[in-house]
Amino acid sequence: TELLKQVSKETIDYMVAKIPMGRVGTPEEVAALVAWLASDECSFTTGAVHDLSGGRATY
Repeated sequence: TELLKQVSKETIDYMVAKIPMGRVGTPEEVAALVAWLASDECSFTTGAVHDLSGGRATY
């Protein structure tokens, strides 16, 4: 992404090393969650925390 282009390779490698899935997320993965949250399939949801960190936020 444009944001990651501004970050050094060393910094990205450091961040990725802390992500259990071994990679950064993609814009498409974020968009898929946003689309679901805005869909009728999610109409009964009243609140949640969605971890889109590849496992980084949960270990």
